[in-house]
Amino acid sequence: MSTTPELQTPDAAGVKVADGALLIDVRSAAGRASTGEIPGATLADRNDLDALFGTTSAPLVSLDTPVVVVCGSVNGSGPVAEALAARGYTRVSHVDGGFPAWKAAGLPATEPAADAAHV
Repeated sequence: MSTTPELQTPDAAGVKVADGALLIDVRSAAGRASTGEIPGATLADRNDLDALFGTTSAPLVSLDTPVVVVCGSVNGSGPVAEALAARGYTRVSHVDGGFPAWKAAGLPATEPAADAAHV
């Protein structure tokens, strides 16, 4: 069993999410406001994974649940995916190209907030 998260195309990640994978968006609130959001994504602070995936409390999902991580780029999602794999999650992947690629692929996304320039 590999603990190395899989880097996936947006389309492959979209299929996983459509099939029931947990989608985690680890972009900042300002990042989401300025570029748009993914409807239904679970929001997580990439610097505080214990809030959702704590080692002393019940995890958000079982360790064998497929999990897809998205950020603004693989530089943000990769470390989070690796941290989840290190916590024992066995089916972790992240999106190649991050949210910009997700949106460009035509996958579900909202437009930026109207007042994003003021965030």
